Amino acid sequence: MRINKRPVWVWVTSIIAIVFGVMTIKSGGDVLFIDGEARQAAGNYVNFVLWFNFLAGFFYIATGVSIWLKKVWAQTAAVALAISTLLVFGVFGLHILTAGEYEQRTVIAMSIRSLVWVAIAVTCWWQLSPRNKK
Repeated sequence: MRINKRPVWVWVTSIIAIVFGVMTIKSGGDVLFIDGEARQAAGNYVNFVLWFNFLAGFFYIATGVSIWLKKVWAQTAAVALAISTLLVFGVFGLHILTAGEYEQRTVIAMSIRSLVWVAIAVTCWWQLSPRNKK
């Protein structure tokens, strides 16, 4: 199905990536740079996870735009984001196993991030593959 000359998968994945990026930058920036309610509500946040997610938010937006434009590198960017998110999630798991303080919502958020970026990466891999060029 096509909407406005772009396949539905382009609309869905690019919008998800861009909105996810904006939300990530906003929420992470509030905790990192504003000493207020967001930081207090964050509780026992894990610094390296917070910084990774905040910085990744900019790459989410860039990748979303590249998907919208159907750039060849969108595929690589989405896969890199999925892999890096899974790696950070793994290191976060080690942090938990070594009795590091954390919030349960970080586990949930990293699970969601991982699922979203693996799904976007797989979608881009299949849809932007040279064999699918028409």
